[in-house]
Amino acid sequence: MNVAVVGTGYVGLVSGACFAEMGVHVYCVDIDEEKINALNNGKIPIYEPGLEEIVLRNLREGRLKFTTDLKSVIDDVSLVFSAVGTPPDEDGSADLKYVLNVAREFGQAIKHYSVLVTKSTVPVGTAKKVKEVIQQELDKRGENIPFDVASNPEFLKEGAAVKDFLSPDRVVVGVDSEKAKSLMTRLYRPFMMNNFRVIFTDIPSAEMIKYAANSMLATRISFMNDIANLCELVGADVEMVRRGIGADTRIGRKFLYPGCGYGGSCFPKDVKALIKTAQKMGYDMRVLQAVEDVNERQKQLVFEKLNRYYNGDLKGKRVAVWGLAFKPETDDMREATSLVTIDLLLKAGCTVVVFDPVAMDECRRRIGDTVIYAKDMYDAVLDADAMLLLTEWKQFRLPSWGVMKRSMKAPVVIDGRNIYDKEEMDENGFVYHCIGK
Repeated sequence: MNVAVVGTGYVGLVSGACFAEMGVHVYCVDIDEEKINALNNGKIPIYEPGLEEIVLRNLREGRLKFTTDLKSVIDDVSLVFSAVGTPPDEDGSADLKYVLNVAREFGQAIKHYSVLVTKSTVPVGTAKKVKEVIQQELDKRGENIPFDVASNPEFLKEGAAVKDFLSPDRVVVGVDSEKAKSLMTRLYRPFMMNNFRVIFTDIPSAEMIKYAANSMLATRISFMNDIANLCELVGADVEMVRRGIGADTRIGRKFLYPGCGYGGSCFPKDVKALIKTAQKMGYDMRVLQAVEDVNERQKQLVFEKLNRYYNGDLKGKRVAVWGLAFKPETDDMREATSLVTIDLLLKAGCTVVVFDPVAMDECRRRIGDTVIYAKDMYDAVLDADAMLLLTEWKQFRLPSWGVMKRSMKAPVVIDGRNIYDKEEMDENGFVYHCIGK
């Protein structure tokens, strides 16, 4: 089976590589010639555990190819996946220009029955617009070529995307024809030989499922952060509260960890887009508006704790930041708490020294030399007045507290992810603050 995947960003590259890993012949298409040349030379533009290995293997074995020209490969494929970006517009709604550009090119190029499958996260109703654009292009050509449009949203976790794709807990596919359903069934059957977990729906429902899933997870995070903030005020321990409510099988334990806010390419963007979709329909998503408000406030919490400790006088303080990526096992800093925290620290007159295992280059790209880049985690805390933990990388979990104590000017740790034990910190002579305790 041959497919094309348009867009070699996070979703497109993982999807293309994983399809190839299961024996599909995949053409990954992108208009960025420099990126395509790099990929053809085995250079991977993003950090994702396991991805480089399968890209290189399938590139070497000929199942994965990279090109800038969709028209040159479209005769060989029956499915074209659209995995281009849908960045938030100024008003928070999803910008569909790249999605519609793919639809336009698809309509200009197809010569036989094909299915355009939207893998990008798009608002409900996008498939209808895509279908209209394709038909317009066919009308311009004077052609009557049959086609279908489908929706196949991704549910990948950054840091575990390859595993998620190769062993999905479910695959959602929105279709409106049996022919498209048959093709998608054939494509996904190898991933689910023992238990076929494809959920077929109508197309609008598939589009909604993606937004609803991410919004639910974001809601759990913001709810727990709100509870954590209240726990501090009333003298409760949020870890005990989390365990107590998570033991209820109706609630469960996942996504109930308090911290300093969520970020990344999905949750912030998708919550905003769903709120905007509702507004266009005359409906007010009050719960999600609160979710977003809580998260924006939470991103300032670590800075506020530090500012309170130093009585509002941070000018001249040297502050170490451990963790720049929005979560471990990725170099993605989109909507990361670190960006908010660093900005607040710099405005307060601090010298900021940062370290992250993989996101240092991404940080340089985003904020340049406004901060000092440490060689390692211990170099970052040298002569520091405080250390702020923002990303719970494994290597940060068991530091040498003796080395830390000798290195720091003041033994102050603000733990934005609750990974340290307060009793241990007290025993080692640290001033320790976390979330919800």
